[in-house]
Order: sequence, then structure tokens, then C-alpha cells
Amino acid sequence: MALKSTIFKATLQIADMDRGYYADHALTIARHPSETDERMMLRVLAFALHADAALAFGRGLSTDDEPDIWQRDLTGAIRLWIDVGQPDPKRVRQACGRAEQVVVYAYGRGADLWWSRSRAVLERSQNLRVTSVPVATGQDLAKLARRTMELQCTIQDGHVWLGDKDHAVEVALATLQGSPSPSDDRHLL
Repeated sequence: MALKSTIFKATLQIADMDRGYYADHALTIARHPSETDERMMLRVLAFALHADAALAFGRGLSTDDEPDIWQRDLTGAIRLWIDVGQPDPKRVRQACGRAEQVVVYAYGRGADLWWSRSRAVLERSQNLRVTSVPVATGQDLAKLARRTMELQCTIQDGHVWLGDKDHAVEVALATLQGSPSPSDDRHLL
């Protein structure tokens, strides 16, 4: 018998002063049995950084043809493909062929090794941004995980904070490749 995903509910208040985006999102997050709290919270962070009414979570770790998060336009074309972790470079290259923009948030103790091995293949992709999340940041974000969460994300002058009523985590990100596209008015990554 296969294990089922655990459902998490989050109310996410976003104040992104860099983009002028202010909204509340009610998120339902299905956490795959093999997914850690750290990875799940990094998906929430990625959602907050790219928040839009059309942004949606993919079907999860068990689905190879969908990202962790994506944004599609009204025609079904993929505008934004977001993966969290250390995805196979072949998968990332395929995503670059399918989506207007691809973003990878690499995290974990092996993220530097993953990047050093993947860099030569991925550097050719013009529509790819790879961002590194420090190990300590991922661990701090994992401590915010609860079955029901009320989270706030503030983005100002390139600084990011994600927290609940008791704790806030300052998120330090480092761009390894790429920059925001001209159509993306984000200035922080």
C-alpha cells in the first residue's frame, strides 16, 4: 500500500515592495512522504518570491513532467517553471525548452557539488536562473513547518524575510546563474 501525501494548509501574506505586489494566498500543500519539511518550506518560499494569481504547485515529487511550481498563461503555455533541490540537468534542459523562464532553487549539503557537476551543461540555457539557498537558511525555514501555518513574507530592497507570529527567518540567496528577465521586474535575485 502506497503512503499518501500529508496535507498542509498555509495562509501566506506577501508584501513584496520590490515588485509592488501585496496579496494574501491560501495555500494547500501536499507533502510527499519522502519530502522533508525543509524542501516543503523552500517550495513555499519560492512561491512567495514569484507570487502571482496564476502561480500553482505541481503534482509533486512523483511526477517527472511537472515542476514543483509553475505558471501557465491562458493558452496553456508555461511561462515559469520552478524546481527546488538538485534536479537532473537533463530535466532542467528539457524544462528550458518547454518554459519561457526556468528557476532552480538549489539547497542542501550537496548543492555546491550538484552545481559544479551540472554547471557546464546548464550554462548554455539563456532562460535559466539557478539560485543557491544556504544550508542554515533551509534548516531555519524547516522549523516554521506546521500542518496549519500563518506566514508572512516581506521583500524589500533585495532582502527577504519569511516567518510566522513567533519567528522570522532572513533568507539569504545567491544567484549562481542568470539574472531576472527584462519582463520580470524583480530586483532581488
